[in-house]
Parts: sequence; structure tokens; C-alpha cells
Amino acid sequence: MSHTYLDRLIAPSLLAADLAKIGEEVARAERAGADWMHLDVMDGHFVDNLTFGPPLIGCLRESTALFLDVHLMISRPDHYLPRFVAAGADLITVHLEASHDVGQTLHQIRQAGRLAGLALNPATPLEAALPFLDQIDLLLCMTVVPGFGGQAFMPEVLAKIQAAAAIRAARGLAYHIEVDGGIDAATAGPCAAAGANVLVAGSATYRAPDMAQAIAQLRKA
Repeated sequence: MSHTYLDRLIAPSLLAADLAKIGEEVARAERAGADWMHLDVMDGHFVDNLTFGPPLIGCLRESTALFLDVHLMISRPDHYLPRFVAAGADLITVHLEASHDVGQTLHQIRQAGRLAGLALNPATPLEAALPFLDQIDLLLCMTVVPGFGGQAFMPEVLAKIQAAAAIRAARGLAYHIEVDGGIDAATAGPCAAAGANVLVAGSATYRAPDMAQAIAQLRKA
């Protein structure tokens, strides 16, 4: 991947798309200027919702050149990891709060030739992630409680983003900082100012009157 944390990247969330036309919706995002496609995998256990799994991601991999940013909101990411690798995920993000050996899972992702991400729920302090920051390519700071779309942005997470950016600079690291939840033209600016460079947006992109214009606004917010 040629992108660095100095690039502003927009990742529409597939959950906000018309799931009856998934292939068309991914192509629409690509035409509109999306950088990544954000894919939320939920197991009904780690979060109280069910979405999709490796078969759908495999189908998308065959139909798009977009970077596939796969966010595993599942209890046992270590167990299911090989299936998401085989499906063609480019980046696999796992939750620190899930039931697994976090360091070992991150190692397995990188050993498989994929980029490794670590996600933190809003209530999880950044301190819990400090042992793993040199093992990741992306830190996802959830800006809503994970599990359902359409929630309001939680501004208290901005301090966590700022701290993560400061630690990245102090340690000479290069991980992306991604935000997910309630991201739109109004909240993108504060997130970017705090240090986030990957903006996941569902409703603000897929449900905008003009998706290309919405993505352009997020990019310059």
C-alpha cells in the first residue's frame, strides 16, 4: 500500500449501502473517489448485530480493485483470521477487547502478508494499546459504541486520537489513525485536526445526494 498517514483517506462503509445491489454500490463508491472500502464484520456475540463474512468479501475482491479495509467485530478473530485472509482482505482490524492473544493475532495478520489494525472501543483507554503500537499499520478509534450504524459521534474520543498521534510521533511510528462512527462533513474536520487520516463514513457517503461531492467534502474538511 502506497498510502501513508499523511494522506487523507475516505472509506465508505458498506453497511450504509443498498445491500441488494452490493456490487453496484461498491462500483459507485469507486467512481465517486473512495480510497478504501470499509467492511464491518459482526458476529452477533462481540456486538449485538450480524452482518456478513468471508464469502461476501471474497466476491467483492473479485469485482473491485478498491483496498478492502476489514473490521472484525467478532469474539474470536484469531480463529476466523485465515478465512478473511483467503477472502482477499487487504487490511484486517481486530478489537483489543475481543477474546484472543492480541499480539499473536497481529503477528499472524502480518505473517499472512496483510496489514494489521487494532481497534479500541470508546471506553477503552489508549494505554491498553501501548504494548501493540509498534505491531500495527492502523489504529482504529471507534467514535461510537460498535454494533449499529447511525449513532451520534462521541467527541470525547478526540483526546484519544490526539494522544495516539503524539505517541506515533514520539516513537517514530507510521500507523494510520482511523475513525469510525458518526463521521460526516461536520465531524471530519475535528477528527483530522486531532490526527486521524482515515475517515470511515456510511450515511454521509452512501446516502448523500451526490456521493462524489460528499467524499470530496470529507477529504478537505
